Amino acid sequence: MKNVTDSFVSLGHWPSAGSFGFNTDILATNLINLSVVLGVLIFFGKGVLSNLLDNRKQRILNTIRNSEELRAGAIEQLEKARARLRKVEIEADQFRVNGYSEIEREKLNLIDSTYKTLEQLENYKNETINFEQQKASNQVRQRVFQQALQGALGTLNSCLNSELHLRTISANIGILGAMKEITD
Repeated sequence: MKNVTDSFVSLGHWPSAGSFGFNTDILATNLINLSVVLGVLIFFGKGVLSNLLDNRKQRILNTIRNSEELRAGAIEQLEKARARLRKVEIEADQFRVNGYSEIEREKLNLIDSTYKTLEQLENYKNETINFEQQKASNQVRQRVFQQALQGALGTLNSCLNSELHLRTISANIGILGAMKEITD
């Protein structure tokens, strides 16, 4: 550090006799050169640097403004999407509730319809059973009547002789003739 201060002090002691020479003290010359270059840069480059910084500042501000606008737009879209989501959720809940009530209603209608169908089938079954019972009863009666008739005819044929047979026929003809006279 002493060399640096010595070089500034030695500047005041240069002879004014017009000799020109090189200063070989590297630290002193570098410091002088550096101060001259910095002074020139500050004097001439202040405007350029200021313009560059102002442009950079404006770009940063524009970017921040654009991102704020995009953020505001995104927040607005998010709120719209949330509102639509709430609306859709409400509608889905309504559809779900209506669907469950519709399913219950259809279930009750199906159960009622099934009971009615079963009742009709039970009635048809009972009617069919009654019909078949009557049919079987009639068949049994016919068979019994046929067997009784065959038995009676067999008994009559074996018991009747021709004379008794002629008398029975004559008596029946007489009864028919008497009935004819009464009706005339």
